[in-house]
Amino acid sequence: MIALILFRKEQQQTKRSKTNLMITITPPVTGIPSMASSPTSSIHKSFKYDVFLSFRGEDTRTNFVDHLYHALQQKRIHTYKDNKKIKKGKKISDELIGSIEDSKFYIIVFSKNYTSSSWCLDELVKIMECHRTTEHTAYPVFYDVEPSEVRKQSRAIKEAFAEHGKEEATGKWREALKEAADLAGWELKNTANGHEAKFIQKIVEELLLELRSISFNIDEKFVGMETRVKDVISSLGTGFNDVRMIGIKGMGGGGKTTLARAVFDQISFQFEGKSFVENVREASNASLSGLKSLQNQVLSDVTNDRGINISSVYEGVHIMKRMMRDRKVLVVLDDVDHVDQLEALAGELNWFKPGSRIIITTRDEQVLVAHRVKFIRDVTLLSDKEAICLFSRHAFGRDFPIQGYEELSGQVVRYAAGLPLTIKVMGSFLCGKNEPEWVDALKRLKKIPLAETMMKLELSYIGLEEDYKEIFLDVACILKGWQKDNAIKALESCGFHARNGLKVLEQKSLITIDGHSNYKWVNMHDHIEEMGRNIVRRLHPHKPHKHSRLWINEEVEDILANELGTKATRCLQFYTEKLNPHTVLKGLGKMKELRLLSVVLGDCFRNLEFNIVSPDFPDALRYLRLNYYPYKSLPKTFQANNLVAIEMDVSKIEQLWEGGEKKVLNKLKFLDLNRSMLSTLDLGLTPNLEKLNLGECSNLVELHMPIGCLKLISINLRNARLRTLDLRLAPNLEKLILVECNYLEELHMPHRCLNLEYLLLSNSKLRTFDIGLTPNLKYLDLKNSYYLEELHMADQCQKLTNLDISHSKLRTLDLRLTPNLNGLDLSYCCKLVDLHTPIGCLKKLVYVGLNGCLRFKSFLFNKKDCACYCVDESLEVGLLSELHLIMESLERCPFHL
Repeated sequence: MIALILFRKEQQQTKRSKTNLMITITPPVTGIPSMASSPTSSIHKSFKYDVFLSFRGEDTRTNFVDHLYHALQQKRIHTYKDNKKIKKGKKISDELIGSIEDSKFYIIVFSKNYTSSSWCLDELVKIMECHRTTEHTAYPVFYDVEPSEVRKQSRAIKEAFAEHGKEEATGKWREALKEAADLAGWELKNTANGHEAKFIQKIVEELLLELRSISFNIDEKFVGMETRVKDVISSLGTGFNDVRMIGIKGMGGGGKTTLARAVFDQISFQFEGKSFVENVREASNASLSGLKSLQNQVLSDVTNDRGINISSVYEGVHIMKRMMRDRKVLVVLDDVDHVDQLEALAGELNWFKPGSRIIITTRDEQVLVAHRVKFIRDVTLLSDKEAICLFSRHAFGRDFPIQGYEELSGQVVRYAAGLPLTIKVMGSFLCGKNEPEWVDALKRLKKIPLAETMMKLELSYIGLEEDYKEIFLDVACILKGWQKDNAIKALESCGFHARNGLKVLEQKSLITIDGHSNYKWVNMHDHIEEMGRNIVRRLHPHKPHKHSRLWINEEVEDILANELGTKATRCLQFYTEKLNPHTVLKGLGKMKELRLLSVVLGDCFRNLEFNIVSPDFPDALRYLRLNYYPYKSLPKTFQANNLVAIEMDVSKIEQLWEGGEKKVLNKLKFLDLNRSMLSTLDLGLTPNLEKLNLGECSNLVELHMPIGCLKLISINLRNARLRTLDLRLAPNLEKLILVECNYLEELHMPHRCLNLEYLLLSNSKLRTFDIGLTPNLKYLDLKNSYYLEELHMADQCQKLTNLDISHSKLRTLDLRLTPNLNGLDLSYCCKLVDLHTPIGCLKKLVYVGLNGCLRFKSFLFNKKDCACYCVDESLEVGLLSELHLIMESLERCPFHL
């Protein structure tokens, strides 16, 4: 097999030489050979078939080929197999030629009688003709013949040629046979000990991997990824039933994380559980509970159980040992810098079920050696050809330099020395600039030593407008790793146009926005982060108290403890378990121009009593994040006129202001006192509030709204002790969370709440509830409302897709007002008698829950596509007099009548 792949290498390189855009890269030596690949920006043809099967019918149609065809179809690999029996001497049809041309891959099954068919030989000639282009790839399968027999064209083959009597075609046949035999493919005799089932499985798996490589959404501005991905996958040996750890090592900015993510996305479908843990180094060092949180993430991802809660790293190790053994998993541990992290997250091979794979990326090879990782791959830097292609895509939007810029582009590439990060940054920086600007930039580069990567990256910073420079420095020093929405909130609080600013930084390759549509965070490469921090430090390299931004714990603690703060500091972020909170706040008082503060006080202070409120809050503050605040209120000396956001999670605040002071906070948009001791809040003091989070404030008994809160769009009062709540002056709400408000007896909604989308109101004491006009409501959760007897809707809720009223006392429900429901849960509505469901009113319903509904008198339900119909096995519907269920796909309906 290895020999075949090496033969394939020469053939692949020949194919690549036909276009000046191709990159010659040695394919891996194991597994399926590397495809010939054109630059990702070129237009790829769309094929009708993934695979075309070429075979001799009388040899393999009803056995091997039939099994292979069905195995391919099961994996949704669209395969062409000609089922017609061919008459001797017949030529291949135009239809068959079209099918060959419209297939991406060809599998040629060589059997003993393959060459006895002129049809097969003509088919092979056409296949090899297509294979010579960069768009098609052929793979031979040597079923009951050896490659040498086909390559050297044994006596039997020569006799078959003579029998055909077509001397004019013989030359083409011989050439096609030799060319096909020289390709890398699969040989039954030397694979899986000759077991056909395992042999077919291997073919399908490797072909599936090849197809996924084509469709895989690789960043079109990252060159050479496909080959590097295949190299790592080859080392992983996913076809073997062992447990394997593989390390990916290299310098920062070399593409380790990108490579690991590409491999993860491409092969994760083969595993029963998967987890990609980013920034292990940063996360584990961020707090004392960092490693514990990472253990929790791995277990939650792999088991798909978000309820896992680990109390200590020691406990996490034992839980991981126990829970990882029953499923084949793929785990990526990204940016590991200490063996302790590996011991906590992937201690031994015997933690995992056979077939599992663990990928570790690191800058430090010794970490891998100390953990006895046997398979270590280096992330190779880009070749000159790859580098020029990557640079051109960022600078010119094409695969090669525009005329007149070839030499200048070559200078940039030589300067970058193969580092993808530097190449991308330089390309973005020079994009759109004229030749004199290029020459000037390159002159500047020559003054900077190659080793000083930080200084190289600063060119993009210099080109920024002043406000974007400030945003960049805030991200580099403080906001990296923050959720995107929170970063925008913080930046907007400080007066920046955050969304435009982050977009500009992203376009210039200074930051990335990672994650998915529901959860995105701001990220930045380590080199760029360090470049930004150096800009801040170098003005006063030995006087951190004069820095505009502070983020190093030791420096911050020293400045605060010795009251060295100055007006120079604009932003500060740190975590401490050493400094007394009073010392922290007193030290902050010296920083008169502080606009952004993000502090986590150690929870070791939670049980201490601080009766006297510290008066030292800088009045310039715009964004205040202070977790574990130990005082009962904010100081009345704090003017807070500039505050836009307050986030004080797990605080001891009982009332917002010291002595019951009433301060109007006109600029405040965001108030988050989650898990505080707050008992009352007057929203009349926050007229421009947009989001209010008082979740888990179990002492909250009153929320006063004396004036219209027209900008308020989100309220979270989870687990409050409110008995009544009047929201009639908040007509623009979009989200309302009142989960587990177990004492809530009265809720007054705005008559018109046109923007409300999510209303979560489980576990209340409401007896009646009128949701008013809510045309955009999507999700209504009233489960466990044990006292609820009446639900009123003023008009149709056209957009409502999920309705949960389980465990309520409703007697009737009119579903004519909710025509677009997807999910409906009425479980254990033990007093429910009637459902108004005219035919056709629930056309989109896919889930119905009716467990414990004992008093139905009639239920009319016309739904042909309902996927899940949940009824208790033991349900006895004694009072049901009329039941109409029209469901074509319903498999089970265990009523006992």
